[in-house]
Amino acid sequence: MIVRISGEGQYELDDAGVRKLDELDTALTTAYERRDEQQFHTCLCAVVDFVRQGGKQVPDDVIVPSEVIIPPEDTTLEDAHDFMTDEGLMQPLPA
Repeated sequence: MIVRISGEGQYELDDAGVRKLDELDTALTTAYERRDEQQFHTCLCAVVDFVRQGGKQVPDDVIVPSEVIIPPEDTTLEDAHDFMTDEGLMQPLPA
C-alpha cells in the first residue's frame, strides 16, 4: 500500500505494516471522536513515525498514486476534520 504523509512524501507499506497502521488509525480516530487534543496529537505522531520508520520511502522522481493520505504531525484536532472519513482519519484517495 502506498501512503502519503501530507506535505512530506510517500511510503510503501507491506501487509503487516498496513495491519499495524489500521490499529494506529483506530486509536487516532478514537482520540478525534473524544475531542482529546493531547491524545490525538500523541496518536498522530505515532502514526506518522510508524509510516516513516516502517515504510519504504518512494523516491520523489517516481510517480505512483497514494492509496491513503494522512495528515502531517502538526495537524490540530480542528484541522483534522478535513482528513476525516467514515472509516477513520486516514483518507483513502479516489480511485
